[in-house]
Amino acid sequence: MWRILPLLGAALLVGGQAPDADRRSGFDFMAPETQALQQDDASNPGMLWVLDGEALWQESAGPAGASCAGCHGDAADSMRGVAARYPTFDSTTGRPIDLQGRINQCRQARQGAEPFAAESQELLALTTTVAHQSRGMPVEPVRDPALAPFVEEGRRLFERRIGQLDLSCAACHDQRWGQKLGGSVIPQAHPTGYPIYRLEWQSVGSLQRRMRNCMIGVRAEPYAFGAPEFTALELYLRSRAEGLPVETPGVRP
Repeated sequence: MWRILPLLGAALLVGGQAPDADRRSGFDFMAPETQALQQDDASNPGMLWVLDGEALWQESAGPAGASCAGCHGDAADSMRGVAARYPTFDSTTGRPIDLQGRINQCRQARQGAEPFAAESQELLALTTTVAHQSRGMPVEPVRDPALAPFVEEGRRLFERRIGQLDLSCAACHDQRWGQKLGGSVIPQAHPTGYPIYRLEWQSVGSLQRRMRNCMIGVRAEPYAFGAPEFTALELYLRSRAEGLPVETPGVRP
């Protein structure tokens, strides 16, 4: 797979982000069999995480003995549209916060419980359940002026060349989308299906896990889970995906 990456890095890269008329979900680049797997809730393996999250939503935790349902009621009603506007600005930290960060923040503040570990079954399940309530809704535009510098930070990170292969996110997902790398089609990096079930993982994983995989692939030191750089990247990717429908739980190869 990686034998062709140095050729990509050395090539003259032209163009940029796909114009609005050409913006496409990663779903559009998948084989029909994988598309069918995502579209059928009875077959979509990510729905197992949704079911686990629904159980956790009702479960009391921490010294306060509170549950998500106790504060927010039915997730299908109170969480509808939430994933379409995350990451969002967090006035407590003065920075953007993603959906997983908000769930852990709420867990600490309302339940007095320790935050879930990154990529833990519990955090992925709750995040998948919450995001699932926005399925089919368009990703909202980033209009909050407080987020503007962080969108720009994410753009700079997306376009910065890193690692021993001297590649950027943009080198693949802007200038080479639709082409093949190691037998797989390069998508446009729209994060509409996360948390997502990847067949190669045989599990649901977060967008940050996928970005770490990419950084390791270009032989760069990945940021830690929860790093502000990742949240800025997530926010920038949200801004690029404006108007595309949320698909959670998505399925990818």
